[in-house]
Amino acid sequence: MHSILKIFNGKIITPYRIIANGTIVVSEGKIREVKEGNIEVPDALEIDTAGKYIAPGFIDIHIHGGGGHDFMDGNADAFLKIAETHAQYGTTSMVPTTLTSEKEDLFQTLASYEQAKKQNSKGAKLLGMHLEGPYFALNQRGAQDPRYIRNPDPNEYKDVLARSSSILRWSAAPELPGAIEFGKYIRSKGILAAVAHTDAIYEDVLEAFENGYSLATHLYSAMNGVTRRNAFRYAGTVEAAFLIDEMDVEIIADGVHLPAPLLKLVYKIKGPGRTALITDAMRAAGMPPGDSILGPLKNGLKVIVEDGVAKLPDRTSFAGSVATADRLVRNMINLAGVPLPEAIQMITSTPARIMGVEKNKGSLLPGKDADIVIFDDQITIDTTIVNGNIVYSRELAAV
Repeated sequence: MHSILKIFNGKIITPYRIIANGTIVVSEGKIREVKEGNIEVPDALEIDTAGKYIAPGFIDIHIHGGGGHDFMDGNADAFLKIAETHAQYGTTSMVPTTLTSEKEDLFQTLASYEQAKKQNSKGAKLLGMHLEGPYFALNQRGAQDPRYIRNPDPNEYKDVLARSSSILRWSAAPELPGAIEFGKYIRSKGILAAVAHTDAIYEDVLEAFENGYSLATHLYSAMNGVTRRNAFRYAGTVEAAFLIDEMDVEIIADGVHLPAPLLKLVYKIKGPGRTALITDAMRAAGMPPGDSILGPLKNGLKVIVEDGVAKLPDRTSFAGSVATADRLVRNMINLAGVPLPEAIQMITSTPARIMGVEKNKGSLLPGKDADIVIFDDQITIDTTIVNGNIVYSRELAAV
């Protein structure tokens, strides 16, 4: 590890412009300079990007696994291997996400996170945990285990939060009895409340937003759109997320969960400043197609991976994403027609703001963490740098 790193001869994507022939200087894990031209930096380790793009590291705020591992496997090694796997695809920060489970399995996962964070040096940075469930609408459960789905219980969620200080966000269905109180409580603890796996209509979501729910979890997936009740039409969760201008959304931009027209629609209505790209990846991300397991190895759901997505064995439904961050960016450009800088914004500065880490991450500015990714015109990752350390090099990986 060198104390000074110089990255030059690249197209630097800043929040304001693309610097056509730029240099970034990194010192002690922080960005020291971002300048045009090839500047002299004595005693630096030099990376000549040969005209490639230099961007902020990708931030994945909703991810379950990769490389054959799942965060619910119940051990620190799974966290570390997933972080290393996704670093190969440009991810420099991630928010590990749980599945609905038995309480003891949740506590084991939180304990494993604490262990892994102490050893987290070779892959993407672990920012904190995202609890997805168990407070969901049963008929919008998706691949979540129905045995553990229930209404919010103050004794339960207060106990969970008393045991762990690593929870950054918690997703729930806001129409459930007790869900508004739940949202208020977790926001009082500085935890992001998100709408997910829900049958809520516009009025439910608006009340939830007014009481702290500020993000729609994997928009369109496991939530209703326009619905009918006693012959009357009601706007659903999807429409509510569009109508509430200040509500953020995240989307699985794998091109399968959301096809091109829906990617275009989300971009048109919410824009890059309110839309975060997420992988929502399961253990099969970064692995060959074939049989896999969604959730923990000991009692997870058997799935088959084909056509770039995980499906139930009978192929009646999707069962999870196998996306990687580079694929999300590529799809927003190629399928949705989004300009490169805005596609990058959706996986860097926007998720950084949503998770409250924008002071240190999400853009290439002096003083911020040196989380940097280098890629070509096809968004093929060349180098991934976390806190100034090279954690992935395509050239070295090919040796």
